[in-house]
Amino acid sequence: MRLVMTEPVERMDRPYARRWWALLVLCLSLLIIVMANTALTVAAPSMTQDLGLSSADLQWVIDGYTVPYAALMLLFGAIGDKYSRRGALILGLFVFGGGAVAGSLVGSADGVIAARAVMGFGAAMIMPATLSLLAATFPRAERAKAITLWTATAGLAIAAGPLLAGALLEDHGWKSTFLINVPIAAVAIIGALLLVPPSKAGKAGKDGKAGEAGNGGRIDHVGGLLSVVWIAALVYMIIEGPHFGWGVKAITAAVVAGAGLVLFVAWELRHPRPVVDVRRFAERRFAGSNLAVALFFLAVFGAFYYLTQQLQFVLGYSALETGLRMLPLAGAVFVGSALTGYLTPRVGMRLTVTAGMVGGTAALALLTQVDASSSYGDFVAPLIILGLAIGLALSPCTDAIMGAFPESELGVGGAVNDTSLELGGSLGIAILGSLLATSYHDHLADATAGSKLPASTLSTAQDSVGAGYAVAQGISEQARKAAAQAAGATDPQQAAQLKAQAEQLAQGAHRMADAVGSSFSEAVARTSLIGAVVLGIGTVVVALLLPRGTETERVERPEKEKEEKRELVGAS
Repeated sequence: MRLVMTEPVERMDRPYARRWWALLVLCLSLLIIVMANTALTVAAPSMTQDLGLSSADLQWVIDGYTVPYAALMLLFGAIGDKYSRRGALILGLFVFGGGAVAGSLVGSADGVIAARAVMGFGAAMIMPATLSLLAATFPRAERAKAITLWTATAGLAIAAGPLLAGALLEDHGWKSTFLINVPIAAVAIIGALLLVPPSKAGKAGKDGKAGEAGNGGRIDHVGGLLSVVWIAALVYMIIEGPHFGWGVKAITAAVVAGAGLVLFVAWELRHPRPVVDVRRFAERRFAGSNLAVALFFLAVFGAFYYLTQQLQFVLGYSALETGLRMLPLAGAVFVGSALTGYLTPRVGMRLTVTAGMVGGTAALALLTQVDASSSYGDFVAPLIILGLAIGLALSPCTDAIMGAFPESELGVGGAVNDTSLELGGSLGIAILGSLLATSYHDHLADATAGSKLPASTLSTAQDSVGAGYAVAQGISEQARKAAAQAAGATDPQQAAQLKAQAEQLAQGAHRMADAVGSSFSEAVARTSLIGAVVLGIGTVVVALLLPRGTETERVERPEKEKEEKRELVGAS
């Protein structure tokens, strides 16, 4: 047996024997690119303090990864289909690891943003490759089960990122959260060479299956470029507008995104070999699945964005403690995924996905009860329900999206699924994050009315919940200094004045901390209400779009039609 796997999966006359080991490699690759974002949520405070990041800097540290990641997946998926899906995976892991090394070495906001952009570039190659290699390696009968494990890994990464980052931050700086990606990427590269068979698009044979030879068709470079332009402009607009205002940059991005989308659709409709056949979006099952993925990750990423802040800042947990308290979400994802494998073949995709989206809506609805007195126990039920919902809804949608593409376009299929996911996540952080910031800003102004707090100090505290607690901490420091001066004063009258001033400042610090905590908690409740309404409306739309029928019926019906056609051809 050769050490490096060289036999293309398309040439195998039976299912690849080590396909479940190959799936482990693909899931490991998926794990690090999802954790790259979720780990940053708990590393952000340390990074902000060390580098002196402004709120705008921090936003672009997060989203410097998102823009290239979302914009390039469709093009890289098509390139991987044509030349090598495994090659795209391995190259992406190299680029991702290189960006992680760079991120650990830089010492400025611009350097970290650039390193994150390089990691996003690598992730755009990795993400569609994992799904396309999965679909190419597993026979159709096992593909749904493999996709369920792939989806469960994504859910695990959402919770594992903060846990791993928190553990590292106990004894190391934020740079360690970059370096941890490097050995994992190296193991994934070795695993890909040893266990993942090569795969690329093949020429369709008479039976509709991919053949051995490449299709020889040229990549639709114009369509690929247009996809990069309109998706990048859309993601930029989503980030820039809600967070920094609808100025020239955001409006220009909106115009470019709109024009680019129109040109992309027009070009793809006319091209004989488009990057993606946009006519598929007219199919109810395909459109409903993509909408469900986007809406679900809008809710999940938005909720995750403010829940980690609630646990860290308001409830006062450390980075590691925050990660540990997100574990119920990860466990529930695996339970939900197991239920999906049992329910979908029996009750159909529509009921399973709808149940998951209803669960996600219910989880957000429970978060509307958050207030200043809420403890961690109040978050356990929403986390568990949200995890179950992720497991129930996402696997059937991903399977449906991948099933809509022929074997020659599996990379594009994976890219479409992942682009919907990433656009939904970006929208969730941008829209719900913006609503959260606005609500917190307004509530804090009301809570501190009449406190004689200087306008500049209030403005600083309104910037974020972290800044609010920093202001309270600053007032507390002033109180301690005044108390120390009072203790050392020789004049009794001066000592009494200083002591009174210290007590007043201490009370002000306490009131400020209470105001920040209650304002943020109220903002979480209000934002969760908006998220629940959006996801609830989306649930109704998705339920109407998705067709009835069980998975078994969906698979058997076209197979029966193909068999009937073959019999007619043979008879003639």
